[in-house]
Amino acid sequence: MVTCPQGHQSDSDDYCDTCGLQIQAAGTTPAAGRRPSEAASPSAPPAASSGGAGGAVPAVPAEPCPVCQTPRAGQFCELCGHSFAGGAAPARGAVTGGGTRWEAVTAADRAYYEQVIAQGGPDAGSIAFPPYCPERSFRMAGEQVRIGRESKARGIRPEIDLTGPPSDPGVSHLHAVLLAQPDGSWTLVDPGSANGTYVNGKPVTVNVPVPVGLGDRIHLGAWTVITIREGTP
Repeated sequence: MVTCPQGHQSDSDDYCDTCGLQIQAAGTTPAAGRRPSEAASPSAPPAASSGGAGGAVPAVPAEPCPVCQTPRAGQFCELCGHSFAGGAAPARGAVTGGGTRWEAVTAADRAYYEQVIAQGGPDAGSIAFPPYCPERSFRMAGEQVRIGRESKARGIRPEIDLTGPPSDPGVSHLHAVLLAQPDGSWTLVDPGSANGTYVNGKPVTVNVPVPVGLGDRIHLGAWTVITIREGTP
């Protein structure tokens, strides 16, 4: 349990469950398992530039999210997950060009967990590998498939919901997003998760799409692995 800048008690340590205010920005300890040297952070807004006789020119305000009015920091809203892509919607993506249905299968990866714990962190000693974590399959369909943990306070209900049980404490409420492409393929975007995302062992840069395909493995949180597989018809 942590306290947000407004004084609310929150089970989540990234955003307040009551008011939705970002907690880590106020200087609280980041989630366990974070690798500071590898985790990417959202792009900072442009600094104000100096003008002519009028002196400093104020920076142009960031575009607000049309859903929750949060200032834009990338392709996706960091609060509600809204996509700023606009009218050029990609193909639906439930089936690839070759007629193959894709699914995302979640599980616990002991080797990845040990790597995360070895990196250290303020809460690393309190995170235990789950004794039982069954595989769960999620169909990849629609324009986007969000990955994270449900937050009723923030109205986030990801299509790949890792709330659990067991619940991986290193997974953000909106951790990553799978985006369908016009040719039926998929890309993955990390909109600014607290602990970063890895595709086949390589870190994903914030707001930079990474192609993913059958057999690819996505690691996030303290022990979660998502494998892209061919689904059943």
